[in-house]
Amino acid sequence: MAKIKIKFVCNDCGTESPKWMGKCPGCGAWNTMTEETETVTKAPVGRSEMLRTKEKPASIIDIDSAREPRISTGLDELNRVLGGGLVPGSLMLVGGDPGIGKSTLLLQTSNSLARQGLKVLYVSGEESVRQTKLRADRLGTLSDKLFVLCETNLDFIEEAITSVDPDFLVIDSIQTVYRPDVPSAPGSVAQVRECTTQFMRISKINGVATVLVGHVTKEGAIAGPRMLEHMVDCVLYFEGERHHTYRLLRAVKNRFGSTNEIGIFDMTEDGLREVTNPSELFLSERPLGVSGSCVVASIEGTRPVLVEMQALVAPTSFPSPRRMSSGLDHQRISLVIAVLEKRMGMFLSNQDAYVNVAGGVRLDEPAADLAAAVSIASSFRDLPTKPYDVIFGEVGLTGEVRAVSRAETRVKEALKLGFKRVILPEQSIKGWQPPAGIELIPVKSVAEALKAALE
Repeated sequence: MAKIKIKFVCNDCGTESPKWMGKCPGCGAWNTMTEETETVTKAPVGRSEMLRTKEKPASIIDIDSAREPRISTGLDELNRVLGGGLVPGSLMLVGGDPGIGKSTLLLQTSNSLARQGLKVLYVSGEESVRQTKLRADRLGTLSDKLFVLCETNLDFIEEAITSVDPDFLVIDSIQTVYRPDVPSAPGSVAQVRECTTQFMRISKINGVATVLVGHVTKEGAIAGPRMLEHMVDCVLYFEGERHHTYRLLRAVKNRFGSTNEIGIFDMTEDGLREVTNPSELFLSERPLGVSGSCVVASIEGTRPVLVEMQALVAPTSFPSPRRMSSGLDHQRISLVIAVLEKRMGMFLSNQDAYVNVAGGVRLDEPAADLAAAVSIASSFRDLPTKPYDVIFGEVGLTGEVRAVSRAETRVKEALKLGFKRVILPEQSIKGWQPPAGIELIPVKSVAEALKAALE
């Protein structure tokens, strides 16, 4: 007979406990333990036969080391983030805020693959077939190779996969799918774990490229157990501001490519449009001749991106001044402010400092340190920076400016957009020939950079 077991599972991290606890012992979150009933039974014979593989252990020397085959999605931005295209048999997870455009992106990708002659199965658990058809009509994504199914029962979805035999599978979303033999509500930790495991086996055995859409919590992380991100091959986040039309697709995990690439899209009435020149987009609304604003040359994966960095320094009435940053690491901003106080003699202890990267882009590399220092000093002294300068470099604790990688690529991007000067570390100009038409100003310290940018 089946044995019924009651356990308590954390909704955030998936930690299991035989009794209820107010605080999760795994992640430390409060009031996240929920009761679940588990029925321990022997797996059905049919399911075991379906999941059985015929592969045998092989010596690692005899395994073919050829690159994984890639399937172009038809969207260059998505191909860049994935590392060159879809890999057959891969399992991907896409997360993002509600209404940000996840379903639109996947429906356009499905249509592009279907027009290449591939079979695509789009399973929606949140919208009816008619609603999906209405969106497809609006986006112009119609193909006889694109099959749509509205179902949440995992057994019925498996039957559809067997009948269609797709090359590309979309599950929208994993929180709505449930397995009948698991006595838990859809979206619970047990259901998400079991359903993801089943889709992973189907993807690996049949060689189907599968995309799971995941809901996100109010903190922005993908809902469900943390092990969900460990099980998949690729985790993508679709980000963007509701008051802006552009969207960023960022990879935080990718077993088949880099995690430093970003894809940029523009949301229009006809769907998502690729942005081929993001630097021009991010600098389109930049004001000229104002203090606290400068342009930094950043590298996102293999792509140079020029963005505007803004800083506002204002007197504070509180004993402890505020240090706020958007798009930059808060600790790096505190480090830069400390260097300006100690090495440059700027009295910022009674000043609030706010630093922002315009456009919603997040800069994680140290090359943005020098631009942050220049923008903060420009706002503090109320001196505008030169409008056609580009700045990049890493700032050390002694006030020196250290070299950064791929300086030549950054300079060429600045030249392409019409900038006249580049303030960069002195060590970064060695080993390559600067292009004609742009002036390079090598600096060794923050003091030299401020003198070149503000005087």
